[in-house]
Amino acid sequence: MGSKGERHLSRIAMPKSWDFARKTTKWITRPLPGAHPMHFGLPLNLILRDVLGFAKTAKEVKNILNNQEVLVDGKRRKEPRLIIGLMDVLSIPKLHKSYRIMINAHGNLVVHEISDEESKTKLCKIKGKSQVHGKISLNLHDGRNILLDKENANHKIGDSLLIELPSQKIRDAVKFEKGSLIFLIAGKHKGDVGSIEEIKDDRVIYKKGNETFETAKEYAFAIGKNKPLIKLEK
Repeated sequence: MGSKGERHLSRIAMPKSWDFARKTTKWITRPLPGAHPMHFGLPLNLILRDVLGFAKTAKEVKNILNNQEVLVDGKRRKEPRLIIGLMDVLSIPKLHKSYRIMINAHGNLVVHEISDEESKTKLCKIKGKSQVHGKISLNLHDGRNILLDKENANHKIGDSLLIELPSQKIRDAVKFEKGSLIFLIAGKHKGDVGSIEEIKDDRVIYKKGNETFETAKEYAFAIGKNKPLIKLEK
């Protein structure tokens, strides 16, 4: 079972990206360590109960997870404390509902409803690249790794891949280069969408409307060329 400190987090200490009241009860669910850092993810039980309102108690959440399909990136999940993070897709087939985890302009994680068709794909940012047994391993922001033959691995760190769920087949790719659309996931301009004007070392100049701004490369997530490959929050 683990101690209360292992299973719970003080509301005062929860990440600023969690949009929950801090002065109601003392404790809130601590997610299990997983593919996302805590500030970029939420426990599955809080999403089902406190965000979407599909349950009123922790027991009801467990009943839902045990008795009907709840899919994360196309795979069934039953662990209430599983961390669901940035760009992940949560689907409940019985209800014909699907959602993507995003960041809004206030820096809060939001559960954004998407269509059934869009729930079949996911954008992932390439965070690392290495050679494994004669193949190239692309290390993505959500902890997954995709192995490709060298001749098919012309993607670079910072590029994004549109992958099919749950097969991980690459459907499209977005280069991190001048003209590409970016979505900012952190920094003072988080939530912005703009096009890259220039890349200088670890900084990016991007254009939004008639204005230009500068941000860190690590805050920029490439989402498309002429239009976003995913639906963005209105």
